[in-house]
Formats: sequence, structure tokens, C-alpha cells
Amino acid sequence: MEILQRSYAGTLESSDLLVEVSPAPGRSIEVEIISSVEKQFEPAIRNVIMSTLDQMGVSAIRISINDKGALDCVIRARVQAAVMRAAKGVHCHQLVWGAI
Repeated sequence: MEILQRSYAGTLESSDLLVEVSPAPGRSIEVEIISSVEKQFEPAIRNVIMSTLDQMGVSAIRISINDKGALDCVIRARVQAAVMRAAKGVHCHQLVWGAI
């Protein structure tokens, strides 16, 4: 899935996160994580982000996460929403939502 524009999803409320995605040059995935629980959960947060991007077929993206203690399911949903908005809905019909 190709990222066509900058997009956001989420909030900065407690137990949520704000996700910002934008196109990245080349075929790179750049991830920046700011989290109130970064010391304990940064590897787990990064794993959820990377597996979600992989399942969605994203291979070039710049993604910034500002986490306020969100659960894995919230991280996954916010990343999916931001990616779908940034892709302008292109190839959305090919996603198998139950598998993500």
C-alpha cells in the first residue's frame, strides 16, 4: 500500500495515542516513538506497529507515535486508520480486517 499524503489518527488523551504518517523517500520505514511508558514497552509498541504495517503491505512510510499508554489493539487500530487515510482508501477493499 502506497502512502500518498500526510495523515493523522488518534488523540493525546490518556490510554490513547496520536499517530502521524507521511510518505518516506525510497523504500524505508522510519518509526519515531514518544511514550509515557517507553522504557517498559517501546519494543512491544514497535513490534505492533511493524507487524501492522507488514500486514497492510506498507513498505515506505514515516510514522510518528505519541503514546499515552494505549493497549496493543488501540495502537493497531490507530496505525490502520492513519495508513488508510494517507493511502486515500486505495486498495482498502483488499484488506482482510479479521486477519489484522
